Parts: sequence; structure tokens; C-alpha cells
Amino acid sequence: PPNIVFIVADDLGWNDVGFRSHQIKTPNIDALAQDGVVLDSYYVQSVCSPSRATFMTGRYPLHHTVTDWLKPGRANALPLNETLLPQKLAEAGYEAHATGKWHLGYTQWEHTPTFRGFKSFLGFYGGGEDYFTHQAGAGFDMRNDPTEAC
Repeated sequence: PPNIVFIVADDLGWNDVGFRSHQIKTPNIDALAQDGVVLDSYYVQSVCSPSRATFMTGRYPLHHTVTDWLKPGRANALPLNETLLPQKLAEAGYEAHATGKWHLGYTQWEHTPTFRGFKSFLGFYGGGEDYFTHQAGAGFDMRNDPTEAC
């Protein structure tokens, strides 16, 4: 099957990429856009977790129940009965790998990316990560999950 590169960028404005406006140089993203398909009619939720859950499930927040960003220290996550995009892609012969921000829950291992259909994950489970120190609040949050269910 053809490769699929799905990029979710929090707080990215419409004109914050070179293929829309030449004020910001993004040559690699521009090349992906030129050779691929740009989804430009999708409306996101007002905060990150509901948008991510909607991308992953194809369902509105009312149905998948993630209606606000997942706050640290609370036992909340995208419900395990939701089928996610990487699980559906696996049925079509794809391998899915993720990097970056998960922010869909981590109170149990079963809620983390490599238990939800991704073959590997490199990034952080929560939100509000400092990209240089990998600190989120008072803790370190940088994960390297090289295989499924790890």
C-alpha cells in the first residue's frame, strides 16, 4: 500500500506553512504537500485531546467522550472500547508508528500508543511538554517504546 504520513500540529495557523504563505519557510512540509494530499477542510476541537481522539476514532467527542484536554494527575483516557486509526490501518496491511505528543491517556499501559495499534512510539504521553528538557510539570516525560505492547 502507499505510505501515509499523518501530521497533527497543535496551534498551527492556516498560513504557518510555506505552501500556503511564503512568510514561513517549510520546505520539507511543502514537498509532502506537493506530492500528497492535504486535508484542508477539517475542523478541530478547541483543545488538543478531543481533536486527537477524533482523528484517531473518526468520531465526534460526544461519542468518544474525550471532550476536554486530559489533565495530569487524573485517571482519564480515550476509552479502550474505541477502535483507533492504526488498528484499522493494520487490517489493510499497514504498520503504524507514532512520534510526538500522545495526550490520549496513560493511566494504564493499555491506554498508551503501542497498546492501541502503533508498532512503536517515540515521544511523550501527556501535554505541555518542554521540547528541550522533556519536562512536563514537575516530571520527565519522554518515552521510547520500540515495540508493540511495551
